[in-house]
Amino acid sequence: MNKLHIISNRLPFQVNKLENTYSLVESVGGLATGMKSVYKKLGGYWIGWSGIAHETISADESNTIDDLLKKEFCLSVPLSSDEINLYYEGFSNNTIWPLFHYFTQHATYKHDDWDAYVRVNQKFADYALSVCNDDDTIWIHDYQLLLVPGMIKKANPNISIGYFLHIPFPSYEVFRLLPWRKELLEGILGADLIGFHTYDYERHFFSCVRRLLGFDVNMNQINIGSRIVVADAFPMGIDYNKFEAKAQEIIAKPDLEKTDFSKELERFIEQFPERKLILSIDRLDYSKGIPNRLKSFERFLAKYPEVVGKVTFVMLAVPSREQIEHYQQLKREVDELVGSINAKYREINYSPIWYFYRSMPFDQLVELYVKSEIALITPVRDGMNLVAKEYVASKINKKGVIIISEMAGASKEMCEALIINPNNEEEIADTLFQAMNMTDEEQIQRMSQLQLRLKRYDLFKWASEFIKGLDKVAGIQRVFNTKSISQNIFSAIKTHYAQANKRVLFLDYDGTLVGFKSNPVLTKPDESLLNILRTLAADKRNEIVIISGRDKNTLNLWFNENNIHLIAEHGIWHRRIDSDWTMSVALDNAWMLKIKPLLEHFVDITPATFIEEKSYSLVWHYRNAEQEYSERRAIELKDELKHLIGNQNIEIMDGDKVIEIKVGGVNKGIAAAAFLSEFPAEFILAIGDDWTDEFMFKELPDTTHSIKVGIKQTFAKYKLDSVEKVREFLSALH
Repeated sequence: MNKLHIISNRLPFQVNKLENTYSLVESVGGLATGMKSVYKKLGGYWIGWSGIAHETISADESNTIDDLLKKEFCLSVPLSSDEINLYYEGFSNNTIWPLFHYFTQHATYKHDDWDAYVRVNQKFADYALSVCNDDDTIWIHDYQLLLVPGMIKKANPNISIGYFLHIPFPSYEVFRLLPWRKELLEGILGADLIGFHTYDYERHFFSCVRRLLGFDVNMNQINIGSRIVVADAFPMGIDYNKFEAKAQEIIAKPDLEKTDFSKELERFIEQFPERKLILSIDRLDYSKGIPNRLKSFERFLAKYPEVVGKVTFVMLAVPSREQIEHYQQLKREVDELVGSINAKYREINYSPIWYFYRSMPFDQLVELYVKSEIALITPVRDGMNLVAKEYVASKINKKGVIIISEMAGASKEMCEALIINPNNEEEIADTLFQAMNMTDEEQIQRMSQLQLRLKRYDLFKWASEFIKGLDKVAGIQRVFNTKSISQNIFSAIKTHYAQANKRVLFLDYDGTLVGFKSNPVLTKPDESLLNILRTLAADKRNEIVIISGRDKNTLNLWFNENNIHLIAEHGIWHRRIDSDWTMSVALDNAWMLKIKPLLEHFVDITPATFIEEKSYSLVWHYRNAEQEYSERRAIELKDELKHLIGNQNIEIMDGDKVIEIKVGGVNKGIAAAAFLSEFPAEFILAIGDDWTDEFMFKELPDTTHSIKVGIKQTFAKYKLDSVEKVREFLSALH
């Protein structure tokens, strides 16, 4: 059975030292909780950093720690203090984190940080490769390891790779600011399945892939030439039962067993039963919107003075990156706001804000979830936000209201919550008042729906769905690989070729023999291609046919001196060797005068597009245009063309970044069949990359060796990855 290996920046254990004795303590967190049982069950390793700079401990200590970790099926990647500073504190947290959260003003772009990021990612990849077999699966996590999927796939294409990003993926306009944007995208695309918390992040990723790398995206599949990569949304859940059980335990616990924290909280509630608790829990980070939240709470007190003394804001801010200047500035701003609000609204026995700047143990967190009436969660940008889900799981009596920012990934699932704009202080103030006055019936109705959904799609369901997704992608890839030309298949084709006395080779041109260029006139055949064709054509048993959508004048110019048959404009024109150009059927092109003005209009409104005019067809090219915009225009053009053409015998052909309008009843399949009636053959080969070549694949005899270039759906028997592979195939065939 194949193994599942997990790779993340940190291992799911903390290394503790007490009196020269090392021990491991399980980390608390969604990822560690959700994955620790999965990877062990499937016999894999968890690969990550131990949290200790390797130069700070001796070799013996390092071996001791490694032995402890291996007992838990963990492998520690050794990192130095310099690597941690540059790779983690530097590129990961000073470049990617702020940029992906839209705080571009905080992002730095240092080459030393980038170089360290590449080196450390390679370390992680090398450790993974050292324990992985071809049939294993690797699941890589988060923004610190964006390059690892590509590094592993390059070293071993057979390993199935999943990647999950736990933070937002930014829009194209933000992501393009990165000097190393293409390298990062290519790294992510080493994965077979890419997971995001929400469809919005997935959509931004697709936009960047299209615009920066030029890859086609069909539904949620990315065609990168040799492989299909799938991206999808997998909203991360929580260990719902863990929070629910702890909440039940807290409620049922006898007074004698209660902690001091619990007793103090209960005394407060008993002393002020009319006072409601608003809860806020965050790591102190600029992405969490804490200053805006405090200002909104102040506006709430000012706008609704009747609530003063009836509400307490419990704000827990967990310390984070305290050595960084803008985090220090944020801390000062928060401290000042809390002090100002408390000073302004303080009364005897009343402070509007309880402010805790520290972390809290799990029991105390759940106690706050249980006892607070309102959860106020207002990040200005957040990948998911599990606090919102933890709060829901802890509400045993189903009473409680969540106010959540529309910028948190969790808001996409939690439509029963009160959803706000985190920058709108007035809206937050009004929503707080709405929450304060919500009836028990409405609270129960909303909370019941939230609990039902979140309990069903918990942390373990999330992990299971992602692994199922990986298996599904592997299945898609297997279907593709079954059509790939293996050495055995090639040997059989070559044997058939060698034994045949009469052979016909139908070869498409653009996308098959040459790659696409920004301007079609630039794709003139190079000397290497001409030599391949000359070698094939020199064999008297061969009839070489270039069958293309190109106009006859261009094909005549490029292949006039070669012993090659030509079929132009998808079969409208043909030229046999030593013959003149002949039309396949008598055609009329008067319709082109009616169609051309429409194409000219779309050229005017779609920058970087142009028209190609052939004898009996018109082509609108949009390869050079902005991708998403031009694709929308292409849909509009096809719709208008259908109305304009009506019942005329005219076809609209949707090609690779082109829309071609031509006379109906003529195609490559009909033209190829007509050629075979003149030149019957024992060996037939047909190679093409476009859907226009599908007519040829369908029309030719079943004995034809039909080959599709690329990974799109096809009637062809086999597939080749690229133009380069086609040339290698033809060279090796003869």
